[in-house]
Amino acid sequence: MSNETDESTNEISLIDLFAVLWRRKKMIITITVLAMVGVVIFAVISIVLPPEISPLPNKYTPRALMLIDNKSSGGISMGSMGAMAALAGVNLPTSASFSDLAVFLTGTNTFLDAVTDDFNLIERYNIEKFPRASSRKILKKILKASYDERSGVLSISFTDIDPVFARDIVNYCTDFLLKRFDELGLDKNKIEQENLEINIAITLNDIQQLEEETRRLEQTVASAVSYARMPAITTDLNRISTELAAKRQVYTQLKVQYELLKVNMASEKPVFQILELAEVPDMKSEPGRGMLCIIVSFAAGFFAVFLAFALNAIDNIKKDPEAMAKLRG
Repeated sequence: MSNETDESTNEISLIDLFAVLWRRKKMIITITVLAMVGVVIFAVISIVLPPEISPLPNKYTPRALMLIDNKSSGGISMGSMGAMAALAGVNLPTSASFSDLAVFLTGTNTFLDAVTDDFNLIERYNIEKFPRASSRKILKKILKASYDERSGVLSISFTDIDPVFARDIVNYCTDFLLKRFDELGLDKNKIEQENLEINIAITLNDIQQLEEETRRLEQTVASAVSYARMPAITTDLNRISTELAAKRQVYTQLKVQYELLKVNMASEKPVFQILELAEVPDMKSEPGRGMLCIIVSFAAGFFAVFLAFALNAIDNIKKDPEAMAKLRG
């Protein structure tokens, strides 16, 4: 008997709920349709208006890709990296990797301020209060750096309504990181290559100066100078000849080291390697206007249903003398 009563109660409750919705169907349909039409009109207007004044402009997100070798490069360990980074004003734990350092650098004030100043973001985004702090906060939201451990690839992206401007900022950030890694001296092979190039240039310049001095002394001898000066000139020629031979030998050794280093570098991956610079995107990354229309339409429908039940509850309270007496106090 009780089971029949429960089923009857449930059936009556469902009928009552459906009856409420049916009585308020015009309101529910009207609210839902108005919301759908309104959000569609809003989406169309946001497309038609220029992006500078559009309430929902198209935004573009170009991306640059960099390969980071977390293994020690050229004999530099992670501990050495931490020590070098500390000397440059970057505090990292000794267990940190090169990818951790790259992601960390993109969030430093030095990095964010450099982007802000070089691209005049304070004026572009009309930042008036606390320009330095506010610009950093905005940049952290739209400038993203992420590292994929499986591929070893670091990606940097920037979102803006101007695809060309966004592309330029991403490529600037890529160059900034590359130079910063070089400043920190994390790639021993690259440091050694630069030192060898400097030493080769200096040695070559010394050789050219010694050769020039040798030609000058030989011309002095050929011009029939006095016999009294001949011993001194001969001594200078012998000294220069010895120095020239030594310099040429040093130059040869440096060139051999340089060529061997180039072969070694060709067989090793550098710590930081640009795989792909950012391009001007031809497709927006956001907003998803279609999804927005769907969400608003469903939200309006749920609101209309809730409002129907709320109005029905108010009507029931008004018809109940006891409830009205309680409300009147």
